[in-house]
Formats: sequence, structure tokens, C-alpha cells
Amino acid sequence: MAISPNSFIILNGKGANTPEVRDAIKKLREQGYQLDVRVTWEYGDAGRYVAEAQRQHAELIIAGGGDGTINEVAAAIVQLSNHSRPALGILPLGTANDFATACQIPEQPYQALTLGLNSKPVSIDMVKVNQQHYFINMATGGFGTKITTETPDKLKAALGGFSYLLHGITQANTLKPDNCTIKADNFHWSGEALVIGIGNGKQAGGGHPLCPEAKINDGKLQLAILMADESLPALLTSLINGKNSEHIIEESLNSLTLTSSHEMILNLDGEPLKGNQFQIEVVPAAIRCHLPPNCPLLI
Repeated sequence: MAISPNSFIILNGKGANTPEVRDAIKKLREQGYQLDVRVTWEYGDAGRYVAEAQRQHAELIIAGGGDGTINEVAAAIVQLSNHSRPALGILPLGTANDFATACQIPEQPYQALTLGLNSKPVSIDMVKVNQQHYFINMATGGFGTKITTETPDKLKAALGGFSYLLHGITQANTLKPDNCTIKADNFHWSGEALVIGIGNGKQAGGGHPLCPEAKINDGKLQLAILMADESLPALLTSLINGKNSEHIIEESLNSLTLTSSHEMILNLDGEPLKGNQFQIEVVPAAIRCHLPPNCPLLI
């Protein structure tokens, strides 16, 4: 007889055959946990599996993959009826694992799964973009978007999060700022930005703390703009060390509107979204998530 409610594990196909993952799931099943495993093949699979989990009255869905997989699962959960939303657990299996790392989710599959199955979930925010897209960690524009979307898969597989920085250095001569306007209550900025970070979480691009003060349960967005008059060496130093710079604007906001005369790409947890205007707002206490008790992203 199962000792836990029915739980779903949605695995990104790239990590489905990882021996440590398979061994951890087998061990937990032997302990009596009821775990249904689904493996994604293409975009949209995670949403269909979340709907299946809801129909089967699952109380927990564990997203196994990188930031993109966590995003897709969390975005599907938040669009369910509030009374039937399963909680979210996280099994970090991606290249950067920015959200999981910042939350201090264990890297070892057995420990991560055990955390999801045994901890008490807490309510966290998500962020809605143009009324139909979501992110749980961060939206980036400019340099950050170019690097995370263009870094070769083989480089990411070999070097992990460091690959983003290395690729950024090699592509330095192609950097072009985004000319845009950002408006919010009591805030207005227009100009050229090399990096735009809009954070629910604090880091992106393989560990760079773009929004170091962000919390995932404070009902706020953390905005960081690195202006284009910053030099590349200073830019990289700021991103790596999270240091303050006179060329970085930081604000805490409930919502904002980003507009540009040209088409921009905004990267939502690794998923690119194109457009000339982005309306971005916090959805407070949007979902429940299993996190370590000392999670530094909680207030």
C-alpha cells in the first residue's frame, strides 16, 4: 500500500535515462511512494502531462529538467483551477539549473525527490507576460538573451553554466544593445541596454546574479538594467560577482511595460518570446512549491 498520495514526475527526455534518476525512483517506489513517470519529447508534452496529473488527482508534480522544463510545468500548473493545483517539486537535471541552484535544491536526484515528497510546500509568486505567458525565475533581454539562446548544445553539455560565459566572451564583438522604454508606477527609463533582467528569482545564464535581491514570495519584480555605455570587461565583472555599478539601474516593482520600436526577444526561463511590447506583472502566491526550509529566495 502506498505511503504517499499519487505523485507525477515529468522528466525532460534528455535526462530520462540518467542512471542516478532511475535508481532514485526505483528506491523510492520500493519504500512505498506512488510515482508515475512521464517523459517529454517536444514542447507541449509537459502541459498535457500536467493535465493528466490533475485528472488523476495528483497532489504533487515534480519537474525533472532544467529551467525550461520547470517553467513549462509551473506555467501549466498555474493555469489550472486554483482548488485543484498540484504542488511543484523540482529535480534539477539541466545545464544551468539557475532556479534550483538559487533555491538550494539538492543536486543529487534521490535527495531532490525526497525533498519534494516529504517537505511542506510554500506559496510562491510567478510572473505573467502579455496575459498568456509565464516565468518562474527570470526574463532577460539583450546580451543575456543572445548568449542563452545561441550557446551551442555541445558546449553546454561539456561545460555546464560556465559555457554561457565562455560563449559570451567569444561573441563579444557582436553585442548590440536593445533600444527600449520601460515604464511602471513612479518609474520611467528609456535608452540602450546591454542587459535587462526582470527577476522573480535572482540569477540567470548559468549562475549570474542579475537580480540579487529578488525573493519569490514578496509579490515584487526585481528589475536590473545594465546600460550600453558599460564596457565589456566591467559588464562581465558585474555579472559574475553581482557587484553594484553606476551603469546598472535596479528597481523593485509590482509590474512594468517594456516597449521597443524594433522586435525584441525576451527570454522567459530559457524560452524566447518575440515582440515590440511586453506587459509584465507579478502573480502573488500563484503556486505551491516544495523548497528547502532555509531557501534563500524566501522572505
